[in-house]
Amino acid sequence: MSQLEQGQRPSRTINQDPDAMPPLGKAIPLGIQHIMAMFAGNVTPPIIIAGVIGATTGEQIFLIQVALFVAGIATLVQTIGMGPIGARLPIVQGTSFGFLPVALPLAGTFGLPAVLGASLVAGMLQVGLGAFLKKIRHWFSPVVTGIVVLLIGITLMPVGLNYAAGGVGAEDFASPTNLGLAFFVLVVTVGVHQFGRGFLKAASILVGLASGYLLAILLGMVDFSSVADAAWFSIPRPLQYGLEFQLTAIIGMTLIMFVVGLETIGNISAITIGGAGRQAKDRELSGGVMADGVATSFAAIFNTLPNTAYAQNVGLITLTGVVSRHVVTIGGILLICMGLFPKLGGLVAAMPHAVLGGAGVVMFGMIASAGLKIIQECELNQRAMLIIAVSLSLGIGLPAVEAISETMPGQAGLLLKSGLVPAAVAALLLDAILPGKPTREPIEADETAAAADTVTPKQ
Repeated sequence: MSQLEQGQRPSRTINQDPDAMPPLGKAIPLGIQHIMAMFAGNVTPPIIIAGVIGATTGEQIFLIQVALFVAGIATLVQTIGMGPIGARLPIVQGTSFGFLPVALPLAGTFGLPAVLGASLVAGMLQVGLGAFLKKIRHWFSPVVTGIVVLLIGITLMPVGLNYAAGGVGAEDFASPTNLGLAFFVLVVTVGVHQFGRGFLKAASILVGLASGYLLAILLGMVDFSSVADAAWFSIPRPLQYGLEFQLTAIIGMTLIMFVVGLETIGNISAITIGGAGRQAKDRELSGGVMADGVATSFAAIFNTLPNTAYAQNVGLITLTGVVSRHVVTIGGILLICMGLFPKLGGLVAAMPHAVLGGAGVVMFGMIASAGLKIIQECELNQRAMLIIAVSLSLGIGLPAVEAISETMPGQAGLLLKSGLVPAAVAALLLDAILPGKPTREPIEADETAAAADTVTPKQ
C-alpha cells in the first residue's frame, strides 16, 4: 500500500512544497516561464472575439490589455487567497478557451455585452458551487478527475501542433520553416530538461522558448509592429461595453461553467498529485473553484471573457517539479504589469506561434500524463475500465465526428461538439450509479498536520 492509502503524509522536497520560496534569482525566471507558457492562450480568445464583433484595431489592443490585467489579478487571488477564496497553490489563471464554443455564437447574435452579462452570472454561480464543493466532493473520484485531466491534455494536443505549424489561418501554415522552428524548440526543451541540472532543468521551457525566439529573430520571422503601436501606459477601464442579461446566454454560459469548474478540480488534482505528491485538500479544491468564479465575474466587469485555471501551466509544473505558489505570484504581478504597460505585452505577443507550439507539444502531453497518474490512484478493475472506456470514446469520438453534433438543436450541439462535456457527464453518472464504488477517505480542509510534514532539502 502507498503512503496515501495508509493515511500517512509523504515526505516532500522543497520543490514539492507550495509555500516554499526559491531565491529571487531563480523565482523570477520561473515566473516568467509561466507567463511565456500561457501568454498565447490568454490573448487568443479576445483576438477571436474581437473578430466576431467587428472590433477596430484599437479595441483589439484594449481587449488584449484587459485580458492580461484580469489574468494577473485572478492569479494572485489563487496564489495568495482572500479568506476561503483561492487554492493557495501555483495556479495560473487566464482567459478560458472552454467558453468560446458558446461565447462566439452568442456574441454574433446578441453582442459582447450579453456574453459579459452571462459571464457575470455564471461566475457567481461558480462561487456557490465552490462553497458547497466539500459536500459533493465524493462525486469527483480519481477516475473522474483523471479522465477530465487526460482529455484536457488530449484536446490541447492539436492546439499545440496547430501553433507549431504557424497558427490556423497563417499563410505559411505547416511550412518547413515553422515546423523546423517548432522542432528546434522541442529539441532544446527536451535536451535541457533531460541533461540540465537544478534551476536549468526546472527552466527548460523558458530556455526552449527563449532559444526559439532568438532564432526566429535571426530568421526575420518576428514582427515588432505590435510593440511600436502599443501605448506605454494605460489603465484598463471597467464596463467599457456594458452588461446585458439574456436568458439564452446565461443558460449556455452556466452549462459550460460547470464543465470548466470540473476542469479546475482536475487541474488542482494534477498539481497536488503530479507536483506535490499528495491528494488535493478540500479547502484547496473549494477555494480554487470559488476563485475561478470570482475571476470570471471580475473578468466580465473588465470587458473580457471568463477566466479559469490554465492547464498548460499544470503541465509546466508537472514537467519542472517546482510547486512554489510564490513563483506563480511573481508571474501574476508580471501579467498585471503587462496589462498596465501594453508595450511589454506587445513584446511577448510578437513571438511566432511556431515557437510556442514547440513548447506546447511537451506541455500538453504532460497534462495527459498527469491525468494518467491520477487514474492510477484508483484500482483499475472492470468497473473503472468501463467508465474510462465510455468516457474516452465520447470525449475523443464526438469531436472527430462533427456531423453528430450538427444534428442536435441549439446549445446541445455545441456541448456535444466539445467532447469534454459529454465525457465528463458520462464519467460522473457512471461512477455514481455503477455498483462497487470504493469509499474515499476525506482530506480535511483544516488539517493542522501540515506542520508534521517532513520537508527534506533536495540533494
